[in-house]
Parts: sequence; C-alpha cells; structure tokens
Amino acid sequence: MGSRYGGIKQIAPVGRFGETILEYSLYDALEAGFDRIVFLLRRDIEGDFRDAILSRLPVRLRSCLAFQEIDSLLGSRDAAKARASGRSKPWGTGHALLCAACELDSPFAVVNADDFYGRQSFRLVHAFLAEAGRGTSHWCMAGYALRNTTSPKGYVSRGLCELDAFGHLVSVTEHTRLFEEGGGFVSVLEDGSRLVHSGDEVVSMNLWGFDPSIFSLAMPLFDSFIESRAADPKAEFYLPGMISDLMTGGQAKVSVLRTTDTWFGLTWREDAQAARTHIARLVESGSYPEPLWSRT
Repeated sequence: MGSRYGGIKQIAPVGRFGETILEYSLYDALEAGFDRIVFLLRRDIEGDFRDAILSRLPVRLRSCLAFQEIDSLLGSRDAAKARASGRSKPWGTGHALLCAACELDSPFAVVNADDFYGRQSFRLVHAFLAEAGRGTSHWCMAGYALRNTTSPKGYVSRGLCELDAFGHLVSVTEHTRLFEEGGGFVSVLEDGSRLVHSGDEVVSMNLWGFDPSIFSLAMPLFDSFIESRAADPKAEFYLPGMISDLMTGGQAKVSVLRTTDTWFGLTWREDAQAARTHIARLVESGSYPEPLWSRT
C-alpha cells in the first residue's frame, strides 16, 4: 500500500528509462535460470501496472497475473466479517502467496516487488531448487546480514532469523521498528524497550524458494487464522510466521543461504534518490544494460 512511501512504490521508476526495482529483480531472476513470472497484485492497480511495467517487458517473457483482495480465499461469511470490521487491505504476505497458488505448479522463488535483492541471491535460490527437485518440503531462504538491509532514512521492518548448527532456519522474529543509530542498529519493541544489534544478524527479506507442496500445507493454517481473526481489521497472516508454524509442526525444513548481496528498497520517499544512484552505478559497471529491456 506504500503508506510510509506515500504512493505505489512498486511501480516507482529508479532506472533512467523508467525501470522499476521489480524489473531489475526480474532481470536477475532470469539470468539465474528462472523462466516464468507470476505477478501478484491488487486489481485496483492492474491498469497502472500494465502501463508502467508490462508494456515494457520483452514479448517473449512468459508471465501472468494473479490477484489478492480482502475476500480472496475467504468464504462469504468471513468476507462479510472482514468488511464489517472496516478492513481496507488484504491479509499480508502469507495470504499473497496462497493467492498465487493457481499459477504455480513447479518450484519457484518469492520476492517483494519493492526490494532489490542482488543477483547472487537469485542464483543461490535457483541452484537450491534445481538440486532439491520436486515434491519436497525442504525449502530455502536467502539470508542477508542486517547491516546490508537497513535504510538511513528511517525505520524498517525486518525478520531476524535464528539458525541451527546446520544452517537451517529455526525461527523468524519480526522487528517492525528497526533503524540505524550512531553507527549501530536498534529495534524498538512493542513495550517501548530497545534492543541493540551488531549488524551481523541474519535477516529475511522475503526471498524464499518453495515447492508447490507448500500450498496444501499452508492453506489449513490460513483457514484457522481467518476463523479466529476475520473480524480484526489489523490482523496479518505473515509469510515468515506461516513458515515458522510449519517448521514447528515438523512439516517443513528451510535452509538459509547466506548471501553477501546488499539490499536496497523504497520504504521511505527519500529512498528513491539513493535507489536511482545505486542503479546508475550498477549500469555503469556493466551489471545491467540500458535500457534494461528489448521488446523482442
């Protein structure tokens, strides 16, 4: 929704020819070996999305649209409860993934549209999925160093990860007000207390690698969530929380793939200039062509 950014940040241009962060992620994913794209969006921005992004992509690119709305995957009674509560947005990143299930029948990666992940991260995830094959509940996640994922312009929300001795994910704890301070990193917790971080902590930026088996495992969790929270206008069905529940129940295992890539994104309006500068440097270094796409 872009509440902190002040607009639809997913289609905000950062390249010299109007390219968005999402398009650079698509370019990196294709370079890594992914071969089909599913765009998950709200129907009310479909027209803007087609004009701003789809009209520029190569015609040979295999892609399709899927949609997430407040009442997606809900029965009529629960949908009525949600609307009566005054809810104005869908149910979060876990819900978003489930809304794309109808278009996903092979191993796939998940990314946020307004985050720049880096090419190494896509290669790590693709290599894992290619080796794992199909039908497995052993999935993966790109793990970033916290210091490589913050914004100097304001607070961010990050999932701090706990790993076991084998590099498997144990838990993801959401920190919704995390910021840089005095050369360090600080979280403000719900009770107002402050937690200081070194910057070396592993965080999730929602770059995951999954098998379609996730859908049959996760849908009962969403149904239970809606049954108890449909009337809560602020309830969120987060993807990391969903994965955590599946791991706790012994239904899934997640390998954390450590990446040295540096994240950047559009959390705040002031982030836009930094993103444009970052992209310009990558273009100058030869990492990306300019313009990014050829329509053929």
